[in-house]
Amino acid sequence: MRVPGISAAPSREWALGGATGAGIRVALVDSGVDVTHPAVTGLVGPAVTFSWDMEAEAVDRVEGPHDDVFGHGTACAGIIRAVAPECEISSVRVLGSRLTGRGEVFAEGLRWAVESGAQVVNLSLSTGKPDFYGLFHEIADRAHHAGVVLVCAMNNVPAPTYPSEYASVISVAATDPSEDDVPLLCAARPPADFGAPGIDVSVAWAGGATMVMTGNSFAAPYVSGLVARLLSKHPGLRPYEVKSVLRAIATNAGA
Repeated sequence: MRVPGISAAPSREWALGGATGAGIRVALVDSGVDVTHPAVTGLVGPAVTFSWDMEAEAVDRVEGPHDDVFGHGTACAGIIRAVAPECEISSVRVLGSRLTGRGEVFAEGLRWAVESGAQVVNLSLSTGKPDFYGLFHEIADRAHHAGVVLVCAMNNVPAPTYPSEYASVISVAATDPSEDDVPLLCAARPPADFGAPGIDVSVAWAGGATMVMTGNSFAAPYVSGLVARLLSKHPGLRPYEVKSVLRAIATNAGA
């Protein structure tokens, strides 16, 4: 597989060799991040919280540091940090203490992430409500045209969710960890683009804890970390080129 502007099929060494994610900001749209967790500490970017104001019936935004109200965001941040140790992580909290939230809040958080200066946005969440299909499609297209790479976890059950179904995002499903130095697999068929470690993986959790978890949620940040490393070494790549390079360096490329 060839990538525009590259004379030969990219190798893993060309794509990732020596890259740490330095100079790249990853916006994490989730339940918040425990920045004191040993697996997360490092470069931490701007934080913002979006929530639903019941009285005003509108989305409320508060900028500034926040906690992880569940643990899920910290898990994803720890995975990103492990893969791309020198990237900057920006937390966008849109989920509550039950790991639930409103579509309007999610959309505003994603819009902010796209416009915040981040080069990568990790979305270990989606909505299955058809009413939000058009809204999230518009935001995903805006990100694609702006050169912002959206990495989204597929639904854990066989049902459509958004924006994980869109061609403009990198969609990820969970696979078993392997001994491969880059355990990334091309998906056999859409809508998933890739498979990455997400089954029985050890992850950071809020309050300094560690958990063993399974889910597509934990596969997506692995790919976000790879994207951060790739862009730190090749900052001129467009989102469609990033997807092409990842496919070329996947373990099962060409199979």
